[in-house]
Amino acid sequence: MSAPTILTRTLFTQPRVHIYAIPPLKSISSGHKAADWGVDKESSKIFTAKLRVVETTTIHPSPTATSGSDDEDEKRIVTTDVRLEDPDTGDLFANSPYTGDAVCVEPVLDSSRFFAVRVVDGPRRAFLGVGFEDRGAAFDFGVCLQEVRRHNGLDSNNNNSISNSGSGKSSSSHAALSGPIGGDPSAPKKDYSLKEGETIKITIGNKGRRKTASSSPTSASAQPNALPLPFLPPPPSADEEKKRRRESYKQQENSSQSLSDWASAQDWGAFESSNAPEIKSSDTKGMGFDDDPFGDFV
Repeated sequence: MSAPTILTRTLFTQPRVHIYAIPPLKSISSGHKAADWGVDKESSKIFTAKLRVVETTTIHPSPTATSGSDDEDEKRIVTTDVRLEDPDTGDLFANSPYTGDAVCVEPVLDSSRFFAVRVVDGPRRAFLGVGFEDRGAAFDFGVCLQEVRRHNGLDSNNNNSISNSGSGKSSSSHAALSGPIGGDPSAPKKDYSLKEGETIKITIGNKGRRKTASSSPTSASAQPNALPLPFLPPPPSADEEKKRRRESYKQQENSSQSLSDWASAQDWGAFESSNAPEIKSSDTKGMGFDDDPFGDFV
């Protein structure tokens, strides 16, 4: 039987990343925050490493395969590791086997440049903070891990079972919850997903909201002494305004005509009347008015 063949491939490389010591989480449900690591202080950095994402494919040939034959029964095992190495010598500082689990490489809540990485050294496990100097490099690192999950089918494996890391629950408790009562792992699991054509109706009411006096239509009628609120009439339309102006202009014209007729009658009526007394020239002599050229000056 021939020895297995090991093929390695580097998927991502970042020459410089900063390594931080991570304090324990304050609660199980809370995530990691870069502000808790003291990343703004130079003394918080414990190491500057070179980060590499390495894919290793181990090919185990079939026992019945002969040399030079291409047997389809050969077994291939693909593993991916996030390696933190010395940037000068290339020596391994810490290794994180990436299985697609959420806690293997977890982004922090308050920054896109920092990640919490779970490193493994035999039976010992620890979390280290990894900080990128450039947001673009951090984005490329996340895309690389996403491609690893998709290519190796890690997303489908994680969707079938609930992750227990960081939750404080054992795998046996999850098996008991996912299976029937009694925790029989061989029993078929029930499918509670929606079938085609099934819908869910959700009714959202006004529970928990305070009703104001203006929003309730019955608030005014509930108080017997309450007066109705006055409402301003709507403004007139353009046609109504034009009609009102024309009528006002006609009234002004009629009033002006009546006033002029009355003034004419008062000014010239006395002179045009035939009953006015006629003054004769002989009557003016007794009044001191003479027709001689010198008059009263003689």
